[in-house]
Amino acid sequence: MSTRRTVLGGLVLPGFALAAFAQDQSQQSGEKPMTADVILHSGLITTLDRTKPTASAAAIKDGVFLAVGGEAEVMAHAGPETKIIDLKGRRALPGLFDNHLHIIRGGLNFNMELRWDGVRSLADAMSMLKRQVAVTPPPQWVRVVGGFTEHQFAEKRLPTIEEINAVAPDTPVFLLHLYDRALLNAAALRAVGYTKDTPNPPGGEITRDANGNPTGMLIAKPNAGILYSTLAKGPKLPFEYQVNSTRHFMRELNRLGVTGAIDAGGGFQNYPDDYAVIQKLADEKLLTIRLAYNLFTQKPKQEKDDFLNWTRTSKYKQGDDYFRHNGAGEMLVFSAADFEDFREPRPDMPPEMEGDLEAVVRILAENRWPWRMHATYDDTISRALDVFEKVDQDIPLQGLNWFFDHAETISERSIDRIAALGGGVAVQHRMAYQGEYFVERYGLGAAEATPPVKRLLDKGVKTSAGTDATRVASYNPWVSLSWLVTGRTVGGLRLTPQRNCLDRETALRMWTEKVTWFSNEEGKKGQIAVGQLADLIVPDRDFFSCPEDEISHITAELTVVGGKVVYGAGDFARLDESAPPPAMPDWSPVRTFKGYAAWGEPDGAGKNSLRRTAMTNCGCASACGVHGHDHAGAWSSSLPVSDLRSFWGALGCACWAV
Repeated sequence: MSTRRTVLGGLVLPGFALAAFAQDQSQQSGEKPMTADVILHSGLITTLDRTKPTASAAAIKDGVFLAVGGEAEVMAHAGPETKIIDLKGRRALPGLFDNHLHIIRGGLNFNMELRWDGVRSLADAMSMLKRQVAVTPPPQWVRVVGGFTEHQFAEKRLPTIEEINAVAPDTPVFLLHLYDRALLNAAALRAVGYTKDTPNPPGGEITRDANGNPTGMLIAKPNAGILYSTLAKGPKLPFEYQVNSTRHFMRELNRLGVTGAIDAGGGFQNYPDDYAVIQKLADEKLLTIRLAYNLFTQKPKQEKDDFLNWTRTSKYKQGDDYFRHNGAGEMLVFSAADFEDFREPRPDMPPEMEGDLEAVVRILAENRWPWRMHATYDDTISRALDVFEKVDQDIPLQGLNWFFDHAETISERSIDRIAALGGGVAVQHRMAYQGEYFVERYGLGAAEATPPVKRLLDKGVKTSAGTDATRVASYNPWVSLSWLVTGRTVGGLRLTPQRNCLDRETALRMWTEKVTWFSNEEGKKGQIAVGQLADLIVPDRDFFSCPEDEISHITAELTVVGGKVVYGAGDFARLDESAPPPAMPDWSPVRTFKGYAAWGEPDGAGKNSLRRTAMTNCGCASACGVHGHDHAGAWSSSLPVSDLRSFWGALGCACWAV
């Protein structure tokens, strides 16, 4: 008989005593309850199930929730082999589900990338770069591939190419900043072969000095193709290392409470070749993230051929609850791609856009494949809706769960048209990283509802949230949740007035139950409810009561997917069942820095930034209503005004008076 011991009502009971307790409970009810595999109890569980919004315990059987409710009700399902987890009064939430994450591509490269996500000082970031250069062997590169913005740094700037050359004279360094530019040191320019004679590609610029030689800065004008095609010239990891890399990326996501994601495809992510790693992990039952994937066309002018081929050879929804096909996009046709580089004017889509798009959408509608479409600007959205409405006259689109991604400047009229066609809008927190650039170009007033999340929800349009990681924004879901609740960028700029911000429960629903429409899994997950997939998290602090400025710093202490503990820390560390082997290769930045905010170095690059320390130690009598105690951030923000203090004062910000 099992001698496992557990805690129940403050008493330590062996497994057989717990079973006796459960049997006694079942006898009182006159029924024999089903025995659970796992029970979590003594918690404060937010279920998001409107019929039972809170609970103290949950039982799991065969990967789904068997019972959710009070202690006695749920403990009746305990048996000798049931794993009992005492939540010790902690808050538990449904697992977070990212509506737009480039997890397949990101996983292939994660172990090669030095992540500046969440690092608050350029000095710390450059120290990380210097140390990584010292251990990276030739011919490998050091890559910082997105997930950050210059505005997050206390210094409010990017490094210069001279600074990068100083710390890396011989090792190629590639640094990608959003969709707008990349910095390459001299060694990287030599590695990719860019010289005085290299022409600018369409939609991109190789900046040059007075003698015509490349300086090392590549600019998207406005197409990011030059950035990604250059990055693709770098060495790749061997297949075995890519498997290990993907596991470490999933581990990092689990650490942040992510239990599911919709992969939006991506440039240079070819199907099925680049899906072999994730397929292997799925076949071997090693996925710790539930993944629905969309197919992204890779061939300009051949998009129709791609989708004709894929609709013949792939079946919508093929796969299982861990890895399944989710339709087409986010790239449907290249002539409709309006990259959101707010440092450049809005691009005009070419006249052939409608014809290209109609040919693809008809194929998808005829085969009943949902699609997602990248669209930043309302000009693109309205033209695409002309096409969708035309196709709808012949092939009804209702029930297809199609949607636009991003939609930063979507208009009221377009929202109504999407609603009439039964579509949706998947928003991401790209403005948290590019909001300052948007304000510089269009003004603060234009940024007040960009995208208009609250308006979309008020109008009943299917709407959910995600990140668009790993290149344009960070994969950290709590940064997105913070942005939805506070309306602030990662640089501290208040974009969204309170009237347009979401309350915390609505924001959480945007990251859980509301995403399930976009993967056609409504009622299957997203809540802690009987019969739904057993995915939940226990954050390291209470999402509903912690100060607003702490939301972006939340991590998970317990992450459960399908009833299995895939991440445990603190009080739950002993329960962890899914730690991958060490990151490969042995020089991987992941070995030292781990992930977001260099958390692997809590006393080094990951230490609290100077800004956070200053905010904590600020001794002024009252916090500013816009920036809290982050006065330095307000004064140093890059905005189109000559007197920053007067500008902020005009907006009601009190930082000018400190």
